[in-house]
Amino acid sequence: MATETHEDFSEPILPGKGASDYERYLRTDDLLFQTVHQSSELWLKLGTAEVARATAHVRAGEVGAALRLLRRASLCLQFITRQLDMLEQMSPWEYQTIRRVLGHGSGFDSPGFREVRRVTPPLGEAFEAALAGAGLDVVAVYVQGREHEELYQLAEALTEWDERVTMWRIRHYKVVARIIGDQVVGTQGTPVEVLGKMIHHNFFPALWRARNQLTARAKEDEEG
Repeated sequence: MATETHEDFSEPILPGKGASDYERYLRTDDLLFQTVHQSSELWLKLGTAEVARATAHVRAGEVGAALRLLRRASLCLQFITRQLDMLEQMSPWEYQTIRRVLGHGSGFDSPGFREVRRVTPPLGEAFEAALAGAGLDVVAVYVQGREHEELYQLAEALTEWDERVTMWRIRHYKVVARIIGDQVVGTQGTPVEVLGKMIHHNFFPALWRARNQLTARAKEDEEG
């Protein structure tokens, strides 16, 4: 008579260090770093695709359609910025293990951020062309906002995108500084302090200068 055997399903059988086969299959501890970065790249891919489409709409005079896409693009940047909170849960010492397998891989190689740098300038050029077509400059759009509502909203959408890029850069820099330090060299041989300098870059400087010009103009009006 055959002896009946009972398998103990409470014990994992897969190789790995997780407490269960479910954990060992998902490799959640090992893949945390990769998961955050992979999802960030997907959000950047979506966001930059929306910016490219919005640029085409602006060139075609379809500002309303562009605004909807730019709102979506800015949300993508908000998502990837918030995700960085998860990376700060990593131990600075344990990260050194991950760092060794990155080789020369670096955030400077991010395909998503390369796309941000590629698609953003044409958006600014399309905006400037739209202003020129209306016989306006940036300051006039803000002063006469009610008369040029769509262009005003477009100016704000570009400012939002630019600001979200900067906020991501700031957050990324602080995460890197918290985990590996702010006076060290990164995986690609680039000093971390270079990241800090990048947070001062604006894609649309004219939109930011307009704030100073509007404040100066308001002060002149008060004194006059």
